[in-house]
Amino acid sequence: MTNETRGTLELTLAMVLSGTLGIFVVESGANAFDVVFFRCLFGAAALGAYSLARGYFTGHGFTPKKLGLAALGGVFIVFNWVFLFEAYEAASISLATVVYHTQPFFLVLLGAVLFRERITAAKFGWLAVAFAGLVLVSGVRPGDTASLKGLGLALAAAVLYALSTVVTKRITGVKPHLIALVQVLVGLPLLLPFADFGAAARLGAGWGWLAGLGLIHTGLMYVLMYSAYAKLPTAKIAVLAFTYPAVAMFADWAVYGHHIGLVQALGVPLIVLAGLKVTLAAKPAPAAVAGSAPRTAGRAPAAASPAATRSA
Repeated sequence: MTNETRGTLELTLAMVLSGTLGIFVVESGANAFDVVFFRCLFGAAALGAYSLARGYFTGHGFTPKKLGLAALGGVFIVFNWVFLFEAYEAASISLATVVYHTQPFFLVLLGAVLFRERITAAKFGWLAVAFAGLVLVSGVRPGDTASLKGLGLALAAAVLYALSTVVTKRITGVKPHLIALVQVLVGLPLLLPFADFGAAARLGAGWGWLAGLGLIHTGLMYVLMYSAYAKLPTAKIAVLAFTYPAVAMFADWAVYGHHIGLVQALGVPLIVLAGLKVTLAAKPAPAAVAGSAPRTAGRAPAAASPAATRSA
């Protein structure tokens, strides 16, 4: 098996796992703040154990500035998860996931606002295409407050993920696993005031789903992604990343019977195509930069390359 084939299998599995994340969130029965708090707790245990076993703490590469940037990225990542998980409840996993994939466009807009990066005519055109797709996918009608709320929450999550990506792209020379570890550790004191431990104690079987979010969707999934990103070209990463929303939409239909309508379905390929074009047009960041991924998106913490903005 070639290195690239192994990377393809790893990333495909990671994206399939990412697509089941919404099911774990809903089945846990916990509110969004509790879900994220315990995802951070179990995720920190998994990433910490893996990093220790691999010897990543030796010569970690952190400086006070890099540590501060990782922590700031963690603030954005944690509340990105809160908004996304709230969107699952307010609308549906399918709608929230598709809208969440507008992240690359917010990266373009943030680059223009914060760093005065020029938006080319081609990028502007794809932004317009993505916006048209978003309007179609939302399917929001006047008075449909639930869908409108879900749409707003998913968009807010996308903006926060883009902000985290901007911040963590400035971190070099540090293993992505360690940056991810810092980010989930930040979530513990950050969400402690909002956690309802009384309600969590009554979850019963919900604890299995919460543990899965931390061990599978934050530990195993990130390790698979980080390994795959080092083996694959950006173009293949960008294409395989769309396995995530496809699996999420299928899982939402298979488990909850949710599906998007015909008009909404017309908007999905517009967002997918526009996102792919914007991602492939972006300049790859150095492989040492990290966050949700070393060379690339959900939804892991922020990434070194635009393609990583696809994972929660």
